[in-house]
Amino acid sequence: MKVVDIIKEYFIITLGVIICAFGVYFFLVPSGLTIGSVSGLGLFLEQILPFKLSQITFVLNAVLLIIGFIFIGKDFGVKTVYTSLMLPVFIGVFENLYPVTEMIIKEQFGGMICYLFIVSVGQAIMFNCNASSGGLDIVGKIINKYFRVELGKAIAMVGMGVAALSVFMSDAQSVALSLLGTYISGIILDHFIFGFNIKKRVCFLSDKSDEIVEFILKDLHSGATYYNVTGAYDKKEKREVLTIVNKNEYSKLMNFISKKDPNAFVTVYNVNEVIYRPKV
Repeated sequence: MKVVDIIKEYFIITLGVIICAFGVYFFLVPSGLTIGSVSGLGLFLEQILPFKLSQITFVLNAVLLIIGFIFIGKDFGVKTVYTSLMLPVFIGVFENLYPVTEMIIKEQFGGMICYLFIVSVGQAIMFNCNASSGGLDIVGKIINKYFRVELGKAIAMVGMGVAALSVFMSDAQSVALSLLGTYISGIILDHFIFGFNIKKRVCFLSDKSDEIVEFILKDLHSGATYYNVTGAYDKKEKREVLTIVNKNEYSKLMNFISKKDPNAFVTVYNVNEVIYRPKV
């Protein structure tokens, strides 16, 4: 990978970390909820240990990072080391610049919803770059990798155990909201992850298929597959073309098809995951 690409990738990862730190400090901390995350676990431990939240999350992340290196891989581990170091740093920056004395959103449910959306965006940005915010996200990533459970659901499963700890320091409403929030966060995270990674499976029949395929190969730098199909009405054999493209490529492809052959028969499907090993 080129140096420029590495810098760009880490800039994006840093943006995700800042978003997560913002959500944790300004919405999770003052809400008193223990949403299932390492920050939520840190809030619980903060009640019984003489350390700040930023210090506790730093130690927890350091322990779990070793697991990430062993079970997920070096690339993920290195990036997650960076995010794990930077998350408590940015939380610490917020602690010093703007000490929180009361909830920005005056009631817990509203604060929880804001936290879930903000942090899920940050997490999705990091996961899209093969990184995470560390902590329980690492455990969720391991479950996702080895058991093929959707990432958001895997993290929610782990987080439910942490959210349950709120029973020792909160009232019944806070406990219920913590458990509910953990479950909802998994759904929201999967939504954002799939939103970033979703691709389009485009199938088309056209008299100009050769020209369209040439555009796919040379301009979009993507691949295509031919299928021989037979029409049920006219019994004629035709050639169907299948290709997988991202959102930007999809827009270019559809514009090209509409100009080259307005009468082309096109079907489009959403694809959440593509697994292949390119030939060297």
